[in-house]
Amino acid sequence: MAIFAVSGAEEPRVLEEVKPLPVALSKDFEFRKTNLFSLEQTPLHQRESKTPSSKSKPGKLSSTAPSSKSATVQEASITFERQYRLFGAVTMLDQRQRFGDYFDFFWRAKRPADITVRLEYRQEKLHEHVQGQEISYRNVHGTHKTEFKIIGDDYFDDGRVISWRCLLIENGRIVAEKRSYMWE
Repeated sequence: MAIFAVSGAEEPRVLEEVKPLPVALSKDFEFRKTNLFSLEQTPLHQRESKTPSSKSKPGKLSSTAPSSKSATVQEASITFERQYRLFGAVTMLDQRQRFGDYFDFFWRAKRPADITVRLEYRQEKLHEHVQGQEISYRNVHGTHKTEFKIIGDDYFDDGRVISWRCLLIENGRIVAEKRSYMWE
């Protein structure tokens, strides 16, 4: 049975400049799971599909089309995530401030340590410019969840996140890393 420590209402702090750190990977720290969600103005089921399978004969399934059962389950989970992220956003302005990219990282510390979790990322309109956010935890041990958000004006002004990496940092050294395949 896993116990997840909740970080409370602590928000990540935005880094003025992302400085490279030395790497000293440790088996005492690891990323367990990553959830990525992009919340856009138009729900997935309302977007027009431009795939060739949508132009095939009615009633005929494409060889790459998911079964109707798995598609229904998948759509239900996406709908739930959308409703969860938009809960309490009544006006269009409230909703606009929630649109963007959400990153949930589940990680484990096998021994007590002071850990900083940092998300470094690049956005569409900023090309190679690396931005960062981080949250610090004191004397943590066990399994934890850290959430980062690039939403609202940051999302609309600078575009979607195109590559990212998340770091666990102890004493100024990278002890664990999880990255997108686009990160160089």
